[in-house]
Amino acid sequence: MVFIDRAIIAFDRALRTVAGSVQSTRPYPAREIPEAELTAGQRRDSAALMRVNHCGEVCAQALYQGQALAAGDSVLERSLAGAAKEEEDHLAWTEQRIAELGGRTSALNPLWYLGALAIGFAAGKFGAAWNLGFLKETERQVERHLQGHLDRLTAPDARTRAIVAEMQRDEAGHARSAEALGARELPAPVKAAMSFGARVMTRTSYWL
Repeated sequence: MVFIDRAIIAFDRALRTVAGSVQSTRPYPAREIPEAELTAGQRRDSAALMRVNHCGEVCAQALYQGQALAAGDSVLERSLAGAAKEEEDHLAWTEQRIAELGGRTSALNPLWYLGALAIGFAAGKFGAAWNLGFLKETERQVERHLQGHLDRLTAPDARTRAIVAEMQRDEAGHARSAEALGARELPAPVKAAMSFGARVMTRTSYWL
């Protein structure tokens, strides 16, 4: 597939991601869990945390698309496409849960998407091993971030917790896949910069 074809497909996916028209291909993790009686404050906090997670999934789609556009490696592109497909499920799940909780998605999603796309494209230009290393580190940081949400979410909110736990399992699997394909370990300053950028995004999207 030539670059222009891939760019058109990526643009279409970007529109669907930002517009919230992505559909999950796997069952909703909370489908069989009854809705708990939550206080207004608990619902707001759960909705805000899921808004953060939804924003993270928007960024994940952009990162994978940027990396795939720059990769030039069929094996790597298939790996990125597989991870992106599971992330689409996450995107749909988080959006559904936000609606159930009476919340809203981040108003800054288009901005986050463009920034993540640029970062992913830049990462892809460093070659397959570093590209995979970036993927692995991204997923490891997201896995830790989701654990923080599980620690924070109120115990009665089992529906939200089930979604976050399923997402965390998927992220760990993506990191292991990247490592198996030959991911290089990123330098500590790069990891720190990624962590800082993630903190800016999560703290902003919690409120906006």
